[in-house]
Amino acid sequence: MATIIDGKAFSANLRGEIARKVEIIKQNHSLTPGLAVVLVGEDPASQVYVRSKGKQTVEAGMNSYEHKLDVSTSQDDLLALIDQLNNDPDVHGILVQLPLPDHIDEEAVINSISVDKDVDGFHLSNVGRLSIGADGIVPCTPLGSLMMLKDHLGDLSGMKAIVVGRSNIVGKPMAALLLKESCTVTIAHSRTRDLPGECRQADIVIAAVGRPEMVKGDWIKPGATVIDVGINRIENEDGTTRLVGDVEFGSAAEVAGAITPVPGGVGPMTIACLLHNTLQQACRLNHVEIPVERGLHQSSLFEVVSVIISSHV
Repeated sequence: MATIIDGKAFSANLRGEIARKVEIIKQNHSLTPGLAVVLVGEDPASQVYVRSKGKQTVEAGMNSYEHKLDVSTSQDDLLALIDQLNNDPDVHGILVQLPLPDHIDEEAVINSISVDKDVDGFHLSNVGRLSIGADGIVPCTPLGSLMMLKDHLGDLSGMKAIVVGRSNIVGKPMAALLLKESCTVTIAHSRTRDLPGECRQADIVIAAVGRPEMVKGDWIKPGATVIDVGINRIENEDGTTRLVGDVEFGSAAEVAGAITPVPGGVGPMTIACLLHNTLQQACRLNHVEIPVERGLHQSSLFEVVSVIISSHV
């Protein structure tokens, strides 16, 4: 039976570490990182996510600024708000919750955010930096996934990895991060020929395709590490619902060496890495070094993040 990679516990340690570092820069530099989250519309899942982000931001000792806009808000009004936040010295990170209403151009909005305040890693400049192995902000979900991989496996050099999914949010940046770790990377998707066969060759399987339980246990190489990024709500026979990933957990856990559960795997790491990115941008904007906690065992988690971000091809 596979080892369960506990993202909930991992993220709690990382968030605690971030909170300690925030306290240090508050005391030494009178600097309080600030994260602004913009929500357009009333999508229930987005509302829950935004509330969770705000709560965890405050718990980490940062300032949280929430802007909730009506679904009919025009693109011009949204861009005007982002411009205001770009010029607000108390705001160091800006996140616009996706998806946006159909009448708003997501790409235009994402790239209107100052590259110095982009904490999602979606700005074209940060996407480009990641693609060439340069320093920059790394998208939160891939970063959290890689942190768990490195914590469990250590050096990933030479391993065969497959990323099932090619989205700009997870699939492509995840592949870029794995390349930076010197993995041999395959990007697969719904049209890949013999997808099960491709997966069976991989030491690392990243499932980020957005299809419930698509990856079956007999797709997994014995002993492989499986990171399940998917979050899908499905209906049970009795009419209730439950959350499942993109991997059929029961059958995969019988074969894999280690696997993330859904929920409780990658999800909690996403917000923890968002807080890390906000702290990083606050320090960069104010020319302050991120504190190093000497002698603290848990500081190793934060250093893993720093190595990931600063490593080059």
